[in-house]
Amino acid sequence: MILSQNQSAQSAVTPQSPSLVCQYPAAPADAVIRWFSQRLQFETDCSDVQSALSSGADDFVLLDVRGEAAYAKSHVPGALNLPHRQISAATLQALPQQRLLVVYCAGPHCNGADQAALKIARLGYPVKMMIGVLQGYQDEGFAVTAPTETADKSLQCGC
Repeated sequence: MILSQNQSAQSAVTPQSPSLVCQYPAAPADAVIRWFSQRLQFETDCSDVQSALSSGADDFVLLDVRGEAAYAKSHVPGALNLPHRQISAATLQALPQQRLLVVYCAGPHCNGADQAALKIARLGYPVKMMIGVLQGYQDEGFAVTAPTETADKSLQCGC
């Protein structure tokens, strides 16, 4: 809808029952602040990861937690591969315990990153998940590595 100069936004809205969007009222500002502040402690997004990697940030380690074959097919440049099924105190030992670990998996169809984050937190490391995962990273137009010659072209996640 385009509003003319003589028409206000208020008059353009017809009275009716609340839409599905407004069926439940918005939370008060203090609750919204708590919710999103807490949520951002658990996750980061593809754009922030790419920007940090591009600037040479070294305050986190990016972990691709898919299987080795999926990692070989393509991954975020700079990511280390540690399949979530192999995460243990021994496999994390080489990483600094105070450095943030950021995990990602293949896409929204996979919970490998969730499983990895849980295991990592239980081992005492700070961790966040990259929302959007590899699929989102590519959807944003960010480059990923090209497949190696030995990569299985049909493999999706490898979890």
